[in-house]
Amino acid sequence: MKDNAIKDRSFELAVEVVFVYQYLIREKHEYILSKQVLRSGTSVGANIEEGVVAQSKKEFCNRLSIAYKESRETGFWLKLLLSTGYLTNEKASAAIEKCEEVTRILYSILKTSSQPKNE
Repeated sequence: MKDNAIKDRSFELAVEVVFVYQYLIREKHEYILSKQVLRSGTSVGANIEEGVVAQSKKEFCNRLSIAYKESRETGFWLKLLLSTGYLTNEKASAAIEKCEEVTRILYSILKTSSQPKNE
């Protein structure tokens, strides 16, 4: 099976987000913001998975556009949790780095996919 960088990275992001969520619930007893970051962080990969099997370019771009927005939202929640002291740099850094990487890759894919092909 062929490697797919964005699928792999978004899965790694989801795993990091689940670890962050578990930490927030168990150690910080934070239930509202943790749920937000869990929803958006796992939604990224789910939308990419749907995009990979899209039946049209339009559907593909739509799913990846949603994934891009969700990755931006995930970055927001992670930075908010860091800035408010719920997460330390140590706890947040891996998730933030993966989130920023996924966001950059998605942006690049969307930019390339929306350009008309020269014939």
